[in-house]
Amino acid sequence: MDFTTFLWTTLGAFLTLATFSFLYKDNPFYKLAEHLVVGVSAGYFVIIVWHGTMVPNLFQKLADGDWYLLWLNSTQPWYIVPGILGILMWTRFSKKYGWISRWPMALYIGIAAGVAVPLEMSNKVNKQLVATMVDIDWSNFMGAGFFDPFSGMASLLIFIGAVSALIYFFFSKAHTGVFGGVAKLGIWTLMIGFGASFGFTVMARISLFINRLQYLDKNWREAAFDASNPNYSFGFPLVFWLVMALILVYIIWELMAHLKHKNQTSAPQ
Repeated sequence: MDFTTFLWTTLGAFLTLATFSFLYKDNPFYKLAEHLVVGVSAGYFVIIVWHGTMVPNLFQKLADGDWYLLWLNSTQPWYIVPGILGILMWTRFSKKYGWISRWPMALYIGIAAGVAVPLEMSNKVNKQLVATMVDIDWSNFMGAGFFDPFSGMASLLIFIGAVSALIYFFFSKAHTGVFGGVAKLGIWTLMIGFGASFGFTVMARISLFINRLQYLDKNWREAAFDASNPNYSFGFPLVFWLVMALILVYIIWELMAHLKHKNQTSAPQ
């Protein structure tokens, strides 16, 4: 790792610590990291849209042939229509002509809905229905061993859980008797599903947290004091201790501000 790379690594470490500082309270370091994330993400997204969407799907389509219209040289001149619709989107910023943006917006929403609805039905409805119709492996119903118990029962449990959860949402009949018992089983199924989803989300966040800790330790701290690095110089630990000093100064400043506020509130009026 050369010194320039280490500076970028230090910036990443500083922004990581600045983000974690929100666990204490909202502070200038966190605000800096937050604004950088939002600004850099927006700029990166604009570049991706320009080079990944606008250039290949519009400008290159209008400059690939011998059909001339003003400055255009295209074999597919109809691509000028979505270009014009995209330009009309900008009329949204005009109080007088803002109504024009409703036309391209309506077309966009209509097309997006027409594309999204079949995909959502296929991915989130049809495939889940198919999963409840898988044949039960009766030969392997009790599992394949200590570490794989009841694996064959999985298809049966999915079917029972899906049916009971649907029955819970059937409100045309009172949830009493056997029907109420099945509906209660549906409640348990829903709670288990929500709990598993929440646990998966927490586990993913913990994985990100562990990754950041490993970054601070392996990529930053060890690199700052790795004298075996052929590009190592005194600047590595110097930058490291400068960041540590900045954090220490902020902690002392916060403590002094807290003590000053405490003395002012405890002083007799």
